[in-house]
Amino acid sequence: MTRSVSPKRSIKPPRPAYVLEEQIGFILRQVWQRHATIFAREIGTHLTSAQWAAIAKLTETGPCSQNQLGRLTAMDVATIKGVIDRLTARGLTETSADPGDGRRLLVSLTRAGQQLAEKVAPNALAITRETLAPLDARERETLVALLSRLR
Repeated sequence: MTRSVSPKRSIKPPRPAYVLEEQIGFILRQVWQRHATIFAREIGTHLTSAQWAAIAKLTETGPCSQNQLGRLTAMDVATIKGVIDRLTARGLTETSADPGDGRRLLVSLTRAGQQLAEKVAPNALAITRETLAPLDARERETLVALLSRLR
């Protein structure tokens, strides 16, 4: 008596409910990694994205309290303190008493900080352009609008 052997079939496992590559957090992290690589190439290692955010915002607003600067740049108290401490140590920011409230310190850019902001701003704009380069103008506008709604 001969036994018949049936060929083995490849059984595909059922599709899981959670597929990592389809999740927004995973996609955003990959986009952030790409953006961070472009940032490092264009700005270099002399400024972190958090440091650039503080410098850019101080360029926009002028002197403001460290607490306000943290809110404007979406950094918590400890993070903005560390950022300003490092920028001050490099001579890019300085603090002074707030004339309206002697208990509060204002953070401002030094002349060196202002010069750095002027020098780096074109590179920062290029980073945004390159990050969004795969999209056409309308897609860029839509993406920014949609991401802004998710804040």
